[in-house]
Amino acid sequence: MTPRLTFHGAARAVTGSCFRLEAGAGQLLIDCGMFQGSKTEKELNYRAFPFRPDGIAAAILTHAHIDHSGLLPKLVKDGFAGPIHATAATADLASVMLPDSAHIQAIEVEQLNRRKARWSAAPVEPIYTGADADACLGLFRRESYGSWFDVLPGVRARFWNAGHLLGSASVEIEIAGAGAGPERPLRLLFSGDIGPDFKLLHPDPEAPRDLDYVVCEATYGDTDRPEATDASRRALLGEEVRAAIHPNGALLIPSFAVERAQELIVDLTRLMAEGELPQIPIHVDSPLASRATRIFARHARELEEGAGLLAGLRSRQVHFTETVEQSKALDRQQGFHIVIAASGMCEAGRIRHRLKNWIWRDEATVLFVGYQAEGTLGRILQDGASTVRIQGEDFPVRARIRSIDLYSGHADGPELAEWIRERLPIAREVFLVHGEPPAMDGLAARLAGVLDPDRVLTPVLDEGFELAPAGARSLPPAGAPRLPSERVARLDWHNDVSRLILDINDALADAADERARDVLIRRLRRALDDGGAEPRKRGS
Repeated sequence: MTPRLTFHGAARAVTGSCFRLEAGAGQLLIDCGMFQGSKTEKELNYRAFPFRPDGIAAAILTHAHIDHSGLLPKLVKDGFAGPIHATAATADLASVMLPDSAHIQAIEVEQLNRRKARWSAAPVEPIYTGADADACLGLFRRESYGSWFDVLPGVRARFWNAGHLLGSASVEIEIAGAGAGPERPLRLLFSGDIGPDFKLLHPDPEAPRDLDYVVCEATYGDTDRPEATDASRRALLGEEVRAAIHPNGALLIPSFAVERAQELIVDLTRLMAEGELPQIPIHVDSPLASRATRIFARHARELEEGAGLLAGLRSRQVHFTETVEQSKALDRQQGFHIVIAASGMCEAGRIRHRLKNWIWRDEATVLFVGYQAEGTLGRILQDGASTVRIQGEDFPVRARIRSIDLYSGHADGPELAEWIRERLPIAREVFLVHGEPPAMDGLAARLAGVLDPDRVLTPVLDEGFELAPAGARSLPPAGAPRLPSERVARLDWHNDVSRLILDINDALADAADERARDVLIRRLRRALDDGGAEPRKRGS
């Protein structure tokens, strides 16, 4: 059988990484991540997989971030029972991240079902439970960088350090007898997420050359970051913190609990130790970040700035909030302080509670330090919204909204192009994934002098390819697409409704008098009636 590769996520979008490889001996997955972004995309997490989980023989996990690992417990819940190969550090991080994901789902589903009950709507179930996460963790198999391990009969793999996250890896795969000659294996490389130059805790990414096919991330394919060093990154962070200082204010930093939070601890405490910043309380408002930081400390010898991390954790200014009561108490914190809270895109977790308390105050600053996917609350704020809806409530945005991009875990466009150039020769195609269309187009343009443009492919969701020795061939779709490509990585009707409600509220508030408000309400009602909407009786 000619090997086949199908892209079940991170296809012209940056989340839901999941690639299914079919070889003669069976099927395996590279990553099985959760979709984030618009509600339309997140609904894919609740739907059935577009393949039979009990037909997957093994899985390989590039790293522990939820957009790469977050649906593994659902895979197990739905019938998968094979091994999950990962580096030791990835397995350690998954042991706290996957149960945390289940816990967050339980809380959010409980809140959602309370709202549904008011309107007699059917309740929903979480995608998976803590028990499913525990069952998933029992399937992990720890592998070392640089050592081959068998995945299926005739299929072997090995990990290369991707420089993105503690334990992150690119995955090299060989399929025996499937190459250009009967004795030659077919050689594939899945980049995973590739770290940038000057990553605080990790070395530059590594990977092999001389491949048949490469699957490469393209998150920042259209972006040229300014040249940065550790010193310039810290200097920029220091400028933002000093500008945010207000006697009664707060600096909120939405941050991924794993890696980004630890990097910020290192740099903030070092700036204070060097006198570049005054002594400022730093509250890490995330139980997951607390647990993940302990794992980072255990792996400190593997980190380039491990000693700096350990020093930062000893700082008297760093405080971790474990309980809900400790988290709520932050709303009563006196004096200027910094709060680092998950999630990094403001999609869930405690950052939403902190935003509800601070986003409407002009003495607050929100500082984004990582990528914000289309449709997320983080992107909406970053794009300049004047009003936002958080957990069903409307809030004016008076806080300063700032962004710095030097803490990203992803390589930028020139670094990605150089990473691909260093993989040459590449005999067949390069598939670009994990990027929105502008980023993919930008990276494809950078590769024009490296590869024939016809050999740079950007698959759509659930598109499959036959990996023939002569080149990739797109396969006919197995069924209707789960989500048409034009609805991937886009704002959806949920976003439009939220924006409409906010605009209506703004218009009513700005109306000159009661008569003007009555006129506006009648026009809105007429528009609904003309559209065939049935009036719903509501209490006054």
